[in-house]
Amino acid sequence: GAAMAEGEGLVSVDYEVSGKVQGVFFRKYTQGEAKRLGLVGWVQNTSHGTVQGQIQGPSASVRELQEWLRKVGSPQSRISRAEFSNEKKIVALEHKDFRILK
Repeated sequence: GAAMAEGEGLVSVDYEVSGKVQGVFFRKYTQGEAKRLGLVGWVQNTSHGTVQGQIQGPSASVRELQEWLRKVGSPQSRISRAEFSNEKKIVALEHKDFRILK
């Protein structure tokens, strides 16, 4: 629940994933994995062929999604690189859920 999550410390981190990550349901799978882990944020395709977004939630769960973005992705994807930036501690979540942005 929310009370437990606050004890763990919330973090926010931006990400960008390169490789064969568009047209392979990458965003849908990322959303599914984020929701499974109880994270909030967003994911979207960029004009230069990558997928980017932001993850927020308890640090342990954020780490899990970072590993997933590095190594797993969607079944048809081929991830060449996952970069993370702007990591910071936050006191409250800034998103209500995990959305796919167009």
